Amino acid sequence: MSAGWLFNTVAGSLLLPPFSFVCLCALGLLLRRKWPRTGMTLAWLSLALLTLFSTRPGAMLVARPLEAMHAPLLVPEHAGAQAIVVLGGGRQANAPEYGGGDEPNLRSLARVRYGARLQRVTGLPILVSGGAPEGAARSEAALMASVLKTEFGVPVRWVEGASDNTAQNAYYSATLLRQAGIRRIILVTDAMHMARAYRSFTAQGLDVVPAPTMFYSQERGNAADWLPAARWLHVSDYALHEWLGRLWYALR
Repeated sequence: MSAGWLFNTVAGSLLLPPFSFVCLCALGLLLRRKWPRTGMTLAWLSLALLTLFSTRPGAMLVARPLEAMHAPLLVPEHAGAQAIVVLGGGRQANAPEYGGGDEPNLRSLARVRYGARLQRVTGLPILVSGGAPEGAARSEAALMASVLKTEFGVPVRWVEGASDNTAQNAYYSATLLRQAGIRRIILVTDAMHMARAYRSFTAQGLDVVPAPTMFYSQERGNAADWLPAARWLHVSDYALHEWLGRLWYALR
């Protein structure tokens, strides 16, 4: 298990919802004895934020600006790229319907599916990137490569399975690509993750054509969007994770 991955996981749990709001509420209740007004303000604020970020309008406050940073790639065949890079987004561990082996999770599958579509349109070779920071036997890249080959019928030329995070995705992928004389790539990841990924890959000297997928902000809305739901809290958590990641990269 990667120490960096463990640190990031623990830090994210403390700083991001829902646990951060629980901690804020607990702090308010503790302060209530000595400073009643301040303590109750913090407690009610935590509940209000939890409710807000559990709705679609609240989630879009933090997700839409991220997704607006890079537009969809509508004409990939005119991008002038030399390869497609698909980033891993996690795994489904011990999937019983697949014999108990690990499989790409829904986020990774969405990226893989879009990468397969781009490959069919452009004919470009694919690199998949993603390690096993939690200590699994197979890397995310190996899982994605298997799905691309067996289920989408798309060949994979490079499998980068050593990386633990986005910055390492870029570093190790760029090393493989430079050895093949490739400088311009189509980069596939979620729309919210694209800004951080784009920055990491361009920092490695690559010419990057963004190909974001999974635009939550473009979904059709309805009246139920104003009701709190776990789905929108998940989107808020993801978006706030990306903002926190961008801040960390800026500080470094």
